[in-house]
Amino acid sequence: MTSKHALPSYLNPEDLGPWGVYLEQIDRVTPHLGSLSRWVETLKRPKRILTVDVPIERDDGSIAHYEGYRVQHNMSRGPGKGGVRFHQDVTLSEVMALSAWMTVKNAAVNVPYGGAKGGIRVDPKTLSRHELQRLTRRYTSEISMIIGPNKDIPAPDVNTNEQVMAWMMDSYSMLNGNMSTGVVTGKPISLGGSLGRRDATGRGVFVVGCDAAAKVGMQLEGAKVIVQGFGNVGGVAARMFAEAGSKIVAVQDHKTTVVHSGGLNIPQLLAHVAEVGSVEGFPGAEAFVPRDDFWGIDCDILIPAALEQQITAERAHVIKAKIILEGANGPTMPAADDILTDKGVLIVPDVLANAGGVTVSYFEWSQNFSSFFWTEEEINSRLTRIMREAFDAVWQVSQEKKVSMRTATFILACTRVLQAREVRGLYP
Repeated sequence: MTSKHALPSYLNPEDLGPWGVYLEQIDRVTPHLGSLSRWVETLKRPKRILTVDVPIERDDGSIAHYEGYRVQHNMSRGPGKGGVRFHQDVTLSEVMALSAWMTVKNAAVNVPYGGAKGGIRVDPKTLSRHELQRLTRRYTSEISMIIGPNKDIPAPDVNTNEQVMAWMMDSYSMLNGNMSTGVVTGKPISLGGSLGRRDATGRGVFVVGCDAAAKVGMQLEGAKVIVQGFGNVGGVAARMFAEAGSKIVAVQDHKTTVVHSGGLNIPQLLAHVAEVGSVEGFPGAEAFVPRDDFWGIDCDILIPAALEQQITAERAHVIKAKIILEGANGPTMPAADDILTDKGVLIVPDVLANAGGVTVSYFEWSQNFSSFFWTEEEINSRLTRIMREAFDAVWQVSQEKKVSMRTATFILACTRVLQAREVRGLYP
C-alpha cells in the first residue's frame, strides 16, 4: 500500500503495510472531526519509537540476535497500554499500526490509557523455555527506560502469555529494586493478575456480538458462526456463542479448517487443540476444507480472530455473513470494508470488538495500585457494562452520521484523544 502522506524516512512509501491501513482510516474520519482536525497530524505520527537489539546466549552456547520494538503512539489521555508479540513476521509498520489502534481502542471504551505496542521478530517455537526466558528478560531490560506503571504497561499478545508477563514483571522489578506488579497486565493470579483476564477479549467479542445481533434482529439461538483463529480470543468467543445456542459450523487455525454443518462440539474441539496444538485431525469434524474455502462458508456471524489483513477485497466478495466481529487487530482491508458495507454487512470493528482484553487489563492495573482485588463476577459484570455502553455510543454515532461502525468508533475515539491534546496544549 502506497501513501499520499508525508512519511518519515524509516518507512517505505511503496509498501506501508498495516500502518498504511491505519492512515487510510484516519483520512476517513478527519472530515468528521470539525475544529479538532487541526490536531489530526498528531495521530499520524507515533510519539516514540524504540528499536532494540536483543542478544541472547542459546542453549548450545551460540549467540543469537533478535530485533525488538516498543512503539508509543499517543499518550494524551494516559500512560501507554498495549501488548507484546513474539512472531517471526513482526515489522515496525505492524507495531506502529497496532499501537495506533490501541490509542483508538482505549479511547473508544474510555479507559484512561494511550496506545502502545511491542514485539520481537522471532519464532518462539524455535526456542527452548530457557531461551524464551532469556529473550524476554533481555528485551525487558532494553525497553525498561520507557515502560513503567505510570509510563507504559505491556500485556500479552500473539505468542506471549502469563509466564512471559511474569518474567517481564520480575525483570523490571529487579532493575528498579522494588516489586512493580503494575508494570504489566495479564500476569498470573499469584503475582497480582486479575480474575477474568484470560477470557476477557473473547468475552468482549461475545458481548458486542449479542448487541449487534439484537440491532439486526438476529436470534443467537441457531445462528451459524464461523471463526478464524482458535486461540485465546477465538476459542473463548466460540465457546460462549455455543453456550448461547449458536452453531459453530467452521473453525480455521494456522493448519487447517474444520467444518460441521450441524455445529462443532466446541468443548471437545478445545480439548483437542489443548492436546495436539491444532484443530487438525479433530475426529468430530464432518470435513477439512482448503484454507480459502473458509471465507465462502454459509454463516450468519464471522469472527476473524487471527492476524491482521485477512479479509481482502477478493475474500469480501464471497463472505456470506451478516455480522462480522473483529476479534483480531486489523483483519479487514479498507477496500474489503467498503465492499462488505455495500453488501449490508454489519462490521463491529477491532477497536471496539476486541477491547475486552484491555478493559480487564485496566481493572488489573487498578487492583494492583490498591492491592484490593475483585471477584470474577464483579470483573465480568463491569466488563459487560463498559462494552455495552461503548457499543451503544458507537451505534448512536453511526446512525446519526450515517457512517460505518468503524468510522463511528474512530470519530468517537479520535474526538476524545484530540480533545485531550487540545486542552493540554503543546509543551514547551
